[in-house]
Amino acid sequence: MDKKPARGRMANLVFTGLFLLFAALQYNDPDPWIWIPIYALAAWLCYRYASGGRPRQATLLLIFFCIAYGAYLFMETDGVFSWATEHHAENLVQTMKATKPWIENTREFGGLIIIIIVLGLNYLSARKT
Repeated sequence: MDKKPARGRMANLVFTGLFLLFAALQYNDPDPWIWIPIYALAAWLCYRYASGGRPRQATLLLIFFCIAYGAYLFMETDGVFSWATEHHAENLVQTMKATKPWIENTREFGGLIIIIIVLGLNYLSARKT
């Protein structure tokens, strides 16, 4: 019996739950109107993969959106590049409330990277079957 598909389903169910949790935690974010839908859509796509679906076009669309938005957050005045160079990669987890914009933008960038990796793996595995 092949365990790989079962592991893929389980991983997608775990990420479905995590992305739903991330979406719920965005209610007090400075820009929840963008982050709740991003995480909710990532959760929905993971759920679709877990239940045997292959929403490849929607997956690519969200991946490309995340790449574009990630590039914006990276180059923004108070973005990831600023955090790494001007602010000497200041601790991102010193407090849950990000009072500095470069910390908020870098955390958001990290969320996008997680989504890109998870959905990228789903997209590639769906191509093989």
